[in-house]
Amino acid sequence: MSENVRCSQLDPADKSAVMQWFAVYTVTRHEKRVAHLLNLRTIENFVPLYQKQCQWRDGSKVMLQLPLFSSYLFVRINRSGRVPVLQVPGVRSIIGFGWQPSPIPDNYIDWLRDSLRQRKIEPHPYLAAGAKVRIRSGAMAGSEGILLRMKNDFRVVLTMEMINRSVAVEVTLKDIEPVSLSCFSSTAVQTSSAVDLEVQCCS
Repeated sequence: MSENVRCSQLDPADKSAVMQWFAVYTVTRHEKRVAHLLNLRTIENFVPLYQKQCQWRDGSKVMLQLPLFSSYLFVRINRSGRVPVLQVPGVRSIIGFGWQPSPIPDNYIDWLRDSLRQRKIEPHPYLAAGAKVRIRSGAMAGSEGILLRMKNDFRVVLTMEMINRSVAVEVTLKDIEPVSLSCFSSTAVQTSSAVDLEVQCCS
């Protein structure tokens, strides 16, 4: 039984004890620092980090671990845990709508961790609309995104609207399906980042 189902069966007084994931907005380039301070306070957190090879001016190369979502990380807390998080230096807010923070499903966090471990995910410029496909299998089955082709690989750009951030996830063609066959043309479109869109949605 999922945590969401269990939560709905609790009394209102008990719901405050349920541990859930929330997105935290931080000062720019302070994601790791905030995570360190959260660890010192024994607050469970997750900073999605991906690996990127960089070259210094002297020609040497180094592999860096960089935040997948710039200025964001995730914490797993209950309702009473919000104030301690907001008191951490470098934390600006807990993301939500109005005064109510919005929880993030456990399976989304699990999917992020698994994708990063397999190196099948990377940051992508925020996209709000474009050629749409639907992921058919896996933890993110049913999620809709934008199909891109990068060299010989295919990626689906998924957008987390809550924090206005997108990531590109490596997929195979058997893992995806068009959202609407009638809305697609076979004409490829060249984007400003030299990435080919395999199909273009007319809607």
